[in-house]
Amino acid sequence: MLKFTVNVWPGPTARSRTENLLKHYTLMNNKYYGTLVFEVSHPSRRAYRLPDNGLENATPAPAHAPAIGKDLLRQTPLDLPEADELSIVRHYHNMSTNNFGVDTGFYPLGSCTMKYNPKINEEMAAHPAFSQMHPAAGNAAQGNLELYWTLQNALSEIGGMAEFTLNPFAGAHGELTGLMVIRAYHDSRGDTRRRKVIVPDSAHGTNPASAAVAGLEVVEVKSRPDGTVDVDDLRPLLDDTVAAMMMTNPNTLGLFERNIPEIAEMVHNAGALMYYDGANLNPMLGMARPGDMGFDVMHINLHKTFSTPHGGGGPGSGPVGVRHGLEQFLPNPRVVRHAEADGTVRFELTSSPEALGSVSATLGNFAVQARALSYILSLGAEGLMEAGPLATLNANYIKEQLKGDYLLPIPTVCKHEFVFDGLADKSTGVTTLHVAKRLLDHGFHAPTIYFPLLFHESLMIEPTETESLETLKTFVDVMRDIAREARETPETVINAPHNTPITHPDDTGAALHPVLTFDDLQAQ
Repeated sequence: MLKFTVNVWPGPTARSRTENLLKHYTLMNNKYYGTLVFEVSHPSRRAYRLPDNGLENATPAPAHAPAIGKDLLRQTPLDLPEADELSIVRHYHNMSTNNFGVDTGFYPLGSCTMKYNPKINEEMAAHPAFSQMHPAAGNAAQGNLELYWTLQNALSEIGGMAEFTLNPFAGAHGELTGLMVIRAYHDSRGDTRRRKVIVPDSAHGTNPASAAVAGLEVVEVKSRPDGTVDVDDLRPLLDDTVAAMMMTNPNTLGLFERNIPEIAEMVHNAGALMYYDGANLNPMLGMARPGDMGFDVMHINLHKTFSTPHGGGGPGSGPVGVRHGLEQFLPNPRVVRHAEADGTVRFELTSSPEALGSVSATLGNFAVQARALSYILSLGAEGLMEAGPLATLNANYIKEQLKGDYLLPIPTVCKHEFVFDGLADKSTGVTTLHVAKRLLDHGFHAPTIYFPLLFHESLMIEPTETESLETLKTFVDVMRDIAREARETPETVINAPHNTPITHPDDTGAALHPVLTFDDLQAQ
């Protein structure tokens, strides 16, 4: 029988073990190789050498050839690093290990739903039948069109809508597309006075931005003390100049808007449409459908609810769904399914003269769509219906565990996320920013901070359904420990982070006087 010995890092608490491990890891990877590439550079060293090309005695360009203006010619040699291949490989490999993502640690970023991306999704997106298909194949790509059609129909069922377009590239792009659909609807009826969009004061910043880009005027409606839309404040805002009201449910505070039916009736009676921001759809999966609540147009963030990567601001996808009667306004092209008399099925790209035109080069971000459909089919209806309740359970667990150390302005049951207003003890001088930076020392990504703007020290936490109880408990322990440090040794938190490759930078100085090149660094 084989016996294994496990060496446990010494330390009395999970916090200290994590901190010591991170210190060891950081030193190991960054003491030598955690430098700038220019700092591993030495004159005359090179990673490769090109063979002689035999052009030393080539015929010069003809005299009539246009000359490059002297003002476009570099006066000094390009300052590039000079290093051998091994040093370069080690440098960039070790630098890459400093990246943080959902595969490396807990990512409680509120309003973003940073759930785990199952690897089977990547396998499906990388399948040669999909990855090597040319975007211009069009109607010849029947398999691709079937995938698109299957996903759009799945989203229609999930959202309670008549049809979806998958063409928008991101959530904000979907918002813009949805608002353009709403404009096209009103314009088709000759109702051109409707140029106002009502947005709650707790809304995500993309809502007013998308409305403005769509050429619409933003009107803000206030929230009640319980964090939900103030119906009494909304009522006088509704007239024949309002095109739509934008809402998400649950809202940005993670609270379920219980007055949606009343609000939808008021908005519809005023001749306007209801727009659903799908940023917070995750806890609603299988539980409630925006279309059933009275929403006319909605978008979904595939990179949130359906587990596709967020990487670097993308790749993303923001499908837009509409109720019956608005399908013709969706952007071209649309994918339709035809059942032939002989039983064969054919998928076809179509266009509508009433459509918005095109909002993307082809059919949107197809690889992301493949990942999302893989996620939906893997979980099935039963699995999708478990996601929302588990996300809600995880969020409420953290909230209840920490509400003594952190200020909870609205002490009620939340859905997938919640918002603290900083530390409960405001006398220490420790701000939300300090707490966020101290979390980095423990190997956790910081939550969303200073949003929403309803609270001065907002700390917005969303654990998602994919995190284990052990991870949540460790996070709670760390947050409690940071609160203790804030009371006992506040300078420890204020001067954080201590263990990251770059520790406690001067944020203001970096913004006002950024160091962008190696020459700038040397000049300091």
